[in-house]
Amino acid sequence: MTRSLRLIRDGVIAFALLALLALIAAKLNDAAQIERAGAFHAADGDSLTLGDERLRLEGIDAPELNQSCERAGRAWACGRAAREALQALVLASGTLCQGSRRDRYDRLLVICRSGAGGDINAAMVRRGMAIAYGRYGKEEAEARAAKAGLWAGAFERPRDVRDHTRQKPAFDGALSFIRQIAGWE
Repeated sequence: MTRSLRLIRDGVIAFALLALLALIAAKLNDAAQIERAGAFHAADGDSLTLGDERLRLEGIDAPELNQSCERAGRAWACGRAAREALQALVLASGTLCQGSRRDRYDRLLVICRSGAGGDINAAMVRRGMAIAYGRYGKEEAEARAAKAGLWAGAFERPRDVRDHTRQKPAFDGALSFIRQIAGWE
């Protein structure tokens, strides 16, 4: 076979492989949209349950359920307030949540809309009951400017609260181990 024919053959094979990869990538991106409707229960400010299924509102991060924040020099239960705000929003008839991906805890990542068509995830951020987490930057800016919800005082970012909670038991365990070795317990 001549050099030019081999070059053409190799080019055709390379093109065919690229086309096949493009088709596979298109199929992977074409994940089916999953819809959920019904009597949602707010587990916290950014998570819902519907029967046995757990859903996570995509693009937002709300205070942890037992998290406290500060407003006017006083502590307030911002985590519980966020859950109550989300519950009030999903009580509207016709709430529909849609998503196609799951997080590492197997929760369906969703964007929820009220019966009137309003984006519930955006509403949580706009009300200052959640912060933007990859989306909803405009709504967060509005909440900050209005000093709504969390922005009316001081708060620890929910991510930092979770990180602190995860690290504490390991540290406490190490401290306990050192006490045992030293004979202090």
